[in-house]
Order: sequence, then C-alpha cells, then structure tokens
Amino acid sequence: MTIQYQSGEEIKKGDHVLFHGEPAEIEFVVNEHTGDAALDWYMQEFGGGVMIREPKNFGVAFIRAESLLNTEDLEFLSRADE
Repeated sequence: MTIQYQSGEEIKKGDHVLFHGEPAEIEFVVNEHTGDAALDWYMQEFGGGVMIREPKNFGVAFIRAESLLNTEDLEFLSRADE
C-alpha cells in the first residue's frame, strides 16, 4: 500500500512540500510495520500516515493516511534528491 498526495504522486521521506502555504518536508512515512519501534508505534496507534516538518507555524504534524485524500493544504513540490 502506498500513501499518496491528492495529485497522485507517492509520498516519500524527504519530499519538499507546501503545508498550509509554508515550505515543509516529509519527515517520515509509515504504512506498514518496519521493525523501528517509533515508526511501528505510529502504525499501531494511527494505522499509518505521514509526519510533516513545518517549522514556521506547526513544528511537526502527523496526518493519518485516510485523511490525506481530504488534506488540500499539503502540496507536493519535489523529491529530496531532485
């Protein structure tokens, strides 16, 4: 299962995004148990999603996977390695 932006691109760690109009970065994506205790906790508690780092207004924000289709304020800009 992949987690996607509204535009259809897969969300990946390190992606550069706009979150509520501010520059941000995807800190991590979790959609399955990984063996990493911290990531697995998010999977167990929330069923997967993404952590967004936006230092100006939010700090960090976790969005559950099922909420992403309704999250209009998250816009993909580029991959970290592009």
